[in-house]
Amino acid sequence: MTLRPLDALPTSPRRVLVAGVSGAGKSTLARRLARILGLDYVELDALFHGPNWTPREEFVADIEAFSSGDRWITEWQYESARALLAERADTLVWLDLPYRLVFARVVRRTLTRRIRRQPLWNGNIEGPLSAILTDPEHIIRWSVRTRRKYRDLGARLARSHPHLQVIRLRSRHEVEQFVFAAGTHRADQRDS
Repeated sequence: MTLRPLDALPTSPRRVLVAGVSGAGKSTLARRLARILGLDYVELDALFHGPNWTPREEFVADIEAFSSGDRWITEWQYESARALLAERADTLVWLDLPYRLVFARVVRRTLTRRIRRQPLWNGNIEGPLSAILTDPEHIIRWSVRTRRKYRDLGARLARSHPHLQVIRLRSRHEVEQFVFAAGTHRADQRDS
């Protein structure tokens, strides 16, 4: 079932995924919703990346552990995690924002992290800016290459995981409407 930003949620979300391409704002929205809905936020990048950008061997086991819990929110990314997370989640918020907005965000975020040498997960730091030209897996190149990845996400999930409530957000305005509605829904749940 695909819902619009202001549609009333049929149930209070307890296990939530936030989907979207790189730079869509998955982590930011997940943190905001965690506070509003009283959910534990688990950042998948922190579980996936070990020192020197190496994948952590415990990644899938960590996902199995937290996703067996009752109330959580995380990003829907990493192929090795997607099926398990979709099976255990009850709600998926799909950030289907205009690519020009997303691309600007991923470039700005990458440049800011590199210039400030901002430590990320497990002490990792964005590589040199020249890597944009030499590394096919560089996040900016990845963003361009995968920008159409979720084009038919709603239909695919309706077939493979019909239990999921899917909320598709297509603009910053719709994101803000949804956050407001989620807060209102949560307040109504507490009052009843």
